[in-house]
Amino acid sequence: MSNSRLVYSTEASSACPGCHKPLRKCKCRLVQDNGNPRQIVDPVIRISRESKGRKGKGVTLVSGLELDEQELKALAKKLKALCGCGGTVKNRIIEIQGDHRDQIKQELDKQFKNVKLAGG
Repeated sequence: MSNSRLVYSTEASSACPGCHKPLRKCKCRLVQDNGNPRQIVDPVIRISRESKGRKGKGVTLVSGLELDEQELKALAKKLKALCGCGGTVKNRIIEIQGDHRDQIKQELDKQFKNVKLAGG
């Protein structure tokens, strides 16, 4: 059993080789793959509508956002103001009251690449 605690290591760094930020906060979206830089595929952001478990009241769900908690709450606040309604963030999913899929898609298309409407 070892009594030493590792404080700092340069081995197996999870920083981006392009911008030197942590990979999840990387802006240039490059990662080394066997010595060759390649672009990371952005995750798909899905916008759907659901009314299950809400006594028939529909909500718009925005999932697939890889943002930290503060950025997620700030985006939720912006979307709520855009739609003029309430909402919340639960389990990394933004819930906006009512059916506002088209408005939210237009707004998110300005900031993200892979934004898709999900469901019928």
